[in-house]
Amino acid sequence: MSAPNFEDARTRRQMARAAGLDPNHWYAVAHTGAVRSGKVIETRFLDRSIALFRGADGVLGAIENRCAHRQLKLSLGEVDGCKLVCAYHGWAYDASGRLVSVAHETFGKSIERIRIASFPVRERYGLIWLFPGDATLAYSTAMPEIPELERPAPWASIAIDFIWAAHHSLIIENVSDFSHAHLHRKYRPFSNAKLTDLETTGTQVRLSYDVLVGDGRFSKHFVDRSLVKVDRMDLCFDYPYQRSDTGGRIKHWCFLLPMDGRTTHVYFLFYFDAVQIPLLRRPMPRGLQQLLMRAARRLLIRPLLAQDGRMVEAEQQAYDRHADVPAYELNPAVGEFQKMIVRQWRRHLTPAEAAPAEAAHEPV
Repeated sequence: MSAPNFEDARTRRQMARAAGLDPNHWYAVAHTGAVRSGKVIETRFLDRSIALFRGADGVLGAIENRCAHRQLKLSLGEVDGCKLVCAYHGWAYDASGRLVSVAHETFGKSIERIRIASFPVRERYGLIWLFPGDATLAYSTAMPEIPELERPAPWASIAIDFIWAAHHSLIIENVSDFSHAHLHRKYRPFSNAKLTDLETTGTQVRLSYDVLVGDGRFSKHFVDRSLVKVDRMDLCFDYPYQRSDTGGRIKHWCFLLPMDGRTTHVYFLFYFDAVQIPLLRRPMPRGLQQLLMRAARRLLIRPLLAQDGRMVEAEQQAYDRHADVPAYELNPAVGEFQKMIVRQWRRHLTPAEAAPAEAAHEPV
């Protein structure tokens, strides 16, 4: 049996694996440094290709990645001043998606009404954010708030991203289900986890674990335990984002960009305020903390998260082969994540009917 689509799915797990993410949210799509002035890149949201570019004035534009003429990808072209120019016939578009000029005669025809879709775009926390849904909702829709990175002396932070060949629901489950400590036994980012709290309210699934955090062979020497208790972690699937908090001093966000039904661009943002100098057991100067975090990204965090990537990709392949086989899940949080993903996708598809229909259609 091939994996069913959302309409044909019979179980909650099948529905979660076929659901998209509601486009009426802000999604991280690139690191700020990846789109410098004069550069264009392609990004995707649920199979919709989008050209992201920065003009000579430093302003970002995000428009449909297709020329209105022959439908070629505009990301194959180039940025000229503040315009994105198609490589084929030189049709040039501004950041609003309006065709402003062509590189050949117009045969007496007007180009004034020719335009393609554009998308709201913002920059924050070193990331570029795109709103792929109803543009009229963009600036009234909240995006993640990280005050620790906006203060005069921001916390040390690192950003890291991956493109994994796996559905976004698998990744949400992975980053919030601590029953897979066995996978990370070499690095020991967490161990001996016991789920102590689980609550779903609105569009949030909140959970807590009693767990030993940061007990790796090297990492444990850098955690200042006089500042932070590392025996509990609070997590939240704050749809469509995920975040964690250990003792108010070790935090992270996970932002997912569903490129298609089997590919997800994953952005992690870690930030800390409890780092000590080993042996001396004194707080580490903030500048040195940032250097340490960069080293940890390469030597510890990227290899650790790469383990998760290999597993969710393998799980995607397994699901595609065995979509009709019952899955015996022990952690109740996983079921709550799946319910949230299914519920929000159904609301997006049928907003007027979703609320009364949920109970009748919720699979068991």
